[in-house]
Amino acid sequence: MEPTLPDRDATWNLVTEFIQSDSLRRHCLAVETAMRAYAREFDEPEEPWGIVGLVHDYDYEVHPTLDEHPEAGVPVLRERGYPEWVIRAIRSHADHLDVARETRLEKTLAAVDELTGFIAAVALVRPSRAVADVTAQSVRKKMKDKAFARAVSREDMVHTAKALGIDFDEHIGFVIQAMTGNAAALGLAGVEPDSAITPSS
Repeated sequence: MEPTLPDRDATWNLVTEFIQSDSLRRHCLAVETAMRAYAREFDEPEEPWGIVGLVHDYDYEVHPTLDEHPEAGVPVLRERGYPEWVIRAIRSHADHLDVARETRLEKTLAAVDELTGFIAAVALVRPSRAVADVTAQSVRKKMKDKAFARAVSREDMVHTAKALGIDFDEHIGFVIQAMTGNAAALGLAGVEPDSAITPSS
């Protein structure tokens, strides 16, 4: 019998046990947010998709190199009761493991992983620091700047969207909208204008 998927609370506890960095925790939350949005869009079960997104990088802080992440984190996932389809999805998001992405869930995880991080980076350099102010056009513009978020593969963002069967600009817009809906938790709700420069009435 297929093991029961650990719930969201247990998954968040696992993430916070292994990840101390606020930015990496927020990345996991952003991927969860995008996965849940796509689950609703595709009429797939939202909770399992969200949990896969939340846990996908749980071991990255302790296993930050390609020769370890995410493979070195698999034994803990098994110990904590995550079923093999979750483990396969997590392994499939790592190109270097050559695990073919076969299911829509696996393709979606790959398509939102790098993109959520890139969108967050674009938001954080805007004056408002708000993801709501990010557009597909502004993401495209930053993609052309090779010095910006240089660790993010532009090619991977494009081809994973194509593998999912979605126009890239539509994909960007969809993920921005999803992240905007959870902006406070992602640290991307923006900053209030400086009252010191606001003319008094």
